[in-house]
Amino acid sequence: MKSKASIKAHPLHPALIPFPFAFLTGALLFDVAGMLTGRPNLWLTGGHLTLAGIAAGLLAAVPGVIDYLYTVPPNSSGQQRARKHAIGNVAALALFAAAFALRADDWAPTLASTGGELIGAALLAYSGWLGGTLVTRNLISVDHRYADAGKWQDRSFTSAAGRPVTVGRSEDLKPDQMKLLRINGHRVVLARTGDRYTAFDDACTHRGASLAGGVAINGTVQCLWHGSQFDTATGEVTCGPAKKKIRIYEVTQTKDGQLQIVSPPG
Repeated sequence: MKSKASIKAHPLHPALIPFPFAFLTGALLFDVAGMLTGRPNLWLTGGHLTLAGIAAGLLAAVPGVIDYLYTVPPNSSGQQRARKHAIGNVAALALFAAAFALRADDWAPTLASTGGELIGAALLAYSGWLGGTLVTRNLISVDHRYADAGKWQDRSFTSAAGRPVTVGRSEDLKPDQMKLLRINGHRVVLARTGDRYTAFDDACTHRGASLAGGVAINGTVQCLWHGSQFDTATGEVTCGPAKKKIRIYEVTQTKDGQLQIVSPPG
């Protein structure tokens, strides 16, 4: 799924995270080198790197929170992984901040401060591994392309529950393209097969992956996390590992080409 915190389709969070990783692990290395050699200039560099790393980490957290709230599929295994990623990063920043407070008056590292940095660096490594899995396995922040070079579409709507809501026009999608709709906070996929339109919940019933970020071909949508396939007309599972069908919504087309679906509950 394309990142909500991006500039010209380039996600900001992955672009910013190298800085806190480099600064904070560098702080640990400079502090250890300073302790072993007794050179104050090394641990002074370590202290400055700690401050720079904490600031860079807080900056990187802003687009990270936006992606967690709007890009990561809710109630999914990816969201659980993203939550662990966020908690690990926050804990690592807290440990480096505590380690900085435990330095001596001349910023010389102590055994306690170095120990805190060591644990913080280990947490950063674990959180970074989770973050890499979110991108490479869960496809978070990946700018998806559909058939015929169709770009990712993500639209939000507000409507009374149970009432028809206009979600676009017939020319918005070409065959085998999809569009993510956020209706009262509920995620629904609008898909086109030939001249026919259908809508269904944007959640694979296996692990909660976004189906809008999957692939639709000839009336079948495939989840890219584990390969489950569903019939877009009936919602039935056509290939596992999913076992439960997806919810389908009726799509109607007005004479002037507007597409409407009945608004799901928020």
